[in-house]
Amino acid sequence: MDQKQYNVTGMSCEHCAASIREEVSEVPGVSEVVVDLVANAVTVRGTDLEDERLRAAIVEAGYGIADSIAA
Repeated sequence: MDQKQYNVTGMSCEHCAASIREEVSEVPGVSEVVVDLVANAVTVRGTDLEDERLRAAIVEAGYGIADSIAA
């Protein structure tokens, strides 16, 4: 299973987290999306994860990405 982590800007509440979970969950291969509001982090787990598609989903949800760390 692959894992990618993103530092996301603009998140402040559970509604923000739900929006990101919804958008990112629709990306092919995603099996789990964990949002940590305190750390401004989004961790995505799944198979054959495409960084570009995950980033696009976060932006589509209305948030920015400070950087990412492929784990």
